[in-house]
Amino acid sequence: MAIGLFGAFVFALFGYVYWSTASYVRSRLDSVISAEWKSLQKIYDASGREGLAKSIQARISDEHSQDSLYLLTTPSYAFIVGNLKVWPPSLVGSDGWQNFQVQEWRPGASGPPMLRATVGRLSNGDHLLVGKDINDLDLFARNIKTALGWGVALIFVLAVAAAVSVTRRTVGRIESINATSRAIMQGGPDKRIPIRGTGDEWDRVAENLNSMLDRIEILMREVRQVSDNVAHDLRTPLSRLRGRLEKAYHRARDSHEDQTLIGDAIANLDSVLSIFSSITRIAQIEAKAQKIGFRAVNITETLNDVVELYDAAAEERGMHLSFIGNERIFVTCDRDLIFDAVANLVDNAIKYGHEGGHVVVEVAESADGVAFITVADDGPGIPAAEHQNVFKRFYRLEPSRHAAGNGLGLSLVAAVANLHGTRIEVVDNRPGLKVRLLFPPKLTMAA
Repeated sequence: MAIGLFGAFVFALFGYVYWSTASYVRSRLDSVISAEWKSLQKIYDASGREGLAKSIQARISDEHSQDSLYLLTTPSYAFIVGNLKVWPPSLVGSDGWQNFQVQEWRPGASGPPMLRATVGRLSNGDHLLVGKDINDLDLFARNIKTALGWGVALIFVLAVAAAVSVTRRTVGRIESINATSRAIMQGGPDKRIPIRGTGDEWDRVAENLNSMLDRIEILMREVRQVSDNVAHDLRTPLSRLRGRLEKAYHRARDSHEDQTLIGDAIANLDSVLSIFSSITRIAQIEAKAQKIGFRAVNITETLNDVVELYDAAAEERGMHLSFIGNERIFVTCDRDLIFDAVANLVDNAIKYGHEGGHVVVEVAESADGVAFITVADDGPGIPAAEHQNVFKRFYRLEPSRHAAGNGLGLSLVAAVANLHGTRIEVVDNRPGLKVRLLFPPKLTMAA
């Protein structure tokens, strides 16, 4: 259909070119003939029949007027002067513009040439015919038609060839995508769509699809890793619980030992439930189901509450927990989620920092309106290569595997930051670690 529309447009365009060219040439020719007729009429008005005859004879003798046609006759169409000896029978009694053919004009021609003339009567009744041989004009018009016809045919051929080429290329690229899709369904997501390096739309589609497949593969690895970590973290408390229950099952009842066993079992189950609760909470945050709780919050006050909550825990480890931030800084956010995120950061700083160390919580606002929260400690820190890995679910560094926890705290921080459009910066505090949450300006409000 597209080829048909394109062909129709080209045909119409070429037709207009032909019509306008032929019309222009014919109008110019008619202007010349009309001017010639009027010039002869003025000569007749000034010099009569004799002067007109002399003027016509002079023009016939001019070698530049070989294609010009002149004929002057009496009122009864008897020849007086001219290069056409007989008044054309088809023009008897006619006036104005006429197209006609007479073999006598070119006796040796294969056929009668086409002539165009204007005819009229003079004041004494004489008939005057002035015209031009337009056989060459017709030949010119036919040549234009032929050229336009071949042009249209060539364009159609090129359009069909281009359509076939584009179709084959499109089908080929689509089949390449289909083949890769089938390979992925049969073997796994490690296959990629080939890129030809042409930089066209299909290469960009292939690049986007390959990027999507890379992302899917990463997510699938993370899901497998999460599943493995969940299984690993649940196996220990569940194995302990089963062992204790089995031991209690085979021994005599003792109220004190049974109570201790029940307490330990409850602690193990609480640990399991805590893992599932954290996973569910992170999933809800990542699904952006918590945005209904967004409102203007004074995060200075919120962080002060976090510091007060963990002050006793810091004292137990002989650490000093301080807070920097006296200004009222309002941010559009979910107050409870920000509280939990900062609480996790402070908890990690206290848990993995040196005994007797220093933890600083700071909130401030930059000159360009970006509010930021910083939690810094002077502990052992985290290797730079692990800065982004620690935000993955259940990811734990080797030195911290024997400490209490499930590796979900920083995952919750990342989920909260993503929900708020907040950027996380992790930098070396030398010594220790500094984690910063930077809120975009649109979330920060004037106090």
